[in-house]
Amino acid sequence: MVFADSEPVAGGVRVSTAPAAVKILVAGGFGVGKTTLVGAVSEVAPLHTEEYLTVASEGVDDVGGLEEKTTTTVAMDFGRITVNPQLVVYLFGTPGQERFWFMWNDLVNGALGAIVLADTRRLESSFASIDFFESRGIPFVIGVNCFHGHVDRREQEVRDALSLGSEVPLMMGDMRRKEVGRDLLLALVEHLIEVMAAP
Repeated sequence: MVFADSEPVAGGVRVSTAPAAVKILVAGGFGVGKTTLVGAVSEVAPLHTEEYLTVASEGVDDVGGLEEKTTTTVAMDFGRITVNPQLVVYLFGTPGQERFWFMWNDLVNGALGAIVLADTRRLESSFASIDFFESRGIPFVIGVNCFHGHVDRREQEVRDALSLGSEVPLMMGDMRRKEVGRDLLLALVEHLIEVMAAP
């Protein structure tokens, strides 16, 4: 957490004049629902940097199983959640295609934690995100996006496929629903508290 400008008051005590800001990344493979999740939980109209998929991306972007997808994030998604007057959460959705992964190194600066979204139809698309956060020691949770509420894998099957230990929180649900995204964020907060409290 980073506190903004402070003002001196009587007795030399400094009081924050702005809320604390917490930065959270939302990552995962192409088409797993990152943009949708940020939009679902943001209290403001989210910033999207989406462009239409064109013939130029054929053979470059793997759209297998995503034939209905027509746009893609080329920079980031951005949303905001005011938890209370003292705490604001900023969400940064990362681009999913490999050709834009170089941006992750900039987006990760200052991040307190991350959400990694996964799609059971293409679990391998989440490997890069998991490796990225593990290598940097950034706590993360997994959100398995069950589109239209369809659950075709058990939790342990997903954990085994992603080589996740029991210490990494994992939730399954339709991430387009605001309450599901909210619960995933709460799971990340609880995980961050546990990690920071650990010796």
